[in-house]
Amino acid sequence: MKEVQEEFLTLYESIHESFARFCHARAYGLMDPEDLISESVLRALESFDKLRNKEAFLSFMFSIAKNIVNSKHRRAKFKGNYNENYANTIPDEGIDAEARYDVVILYEALNKLPKQQKEALILFEISGFSINEVAEIQHSGVSAVKQRLKRGRENLAKQFKSDQLKQETIGTRSSILMSMFL
Repeated sequence: MKEVQEEFLTLYESIHESFARFCHARAYGLMDPEDLISESVLRALESFDKLRNKEAFLSFMFSIAKNIVNSKHRRAKFKGNYNENYANTIPDEGIDAEARYDVVILYEALNKLPKQQKEALILFEISGFSINEVAEIQHSGVSAVKQRLKRGRENLAKQFKSDQLKQETIGTRSSILMSMFL
């Protein structure tokens, strides 16, 4: 059992930062991101022996987190508490109030996008994965991911009334969106 835990931790440590960014963006307004990270790690460890290909660990973790969020989202629809005031719960990590507010605005805008577009933007722009990695995580083709990124940016551009965001190249990270996280 100890060997399994050590192998799990070794694999997890290499993706922790990207996974945490993904969880913070996906959990916004629905649940505490640290709870999502913890619950995902726990579930992943419990079913780690079922993972046949260790190279698929990243997809394995993202799938677990997506399933947890989707489940919470379905439950929240019936409870009527999906629109909680989440802005005050974002941890102060040395960024000023204006930057924190920008992140809140971005997360609210992302929540208005279709799931596939939202996830593609979170994985590519916020978590820093390549388009090929996003395609692998989303179990889709590269062209589908590029289309999701393009449409997601267009939808965000409409929300932000920004022509500049619409015109950014798909193969590169958005300078506008990245400026919110630097």
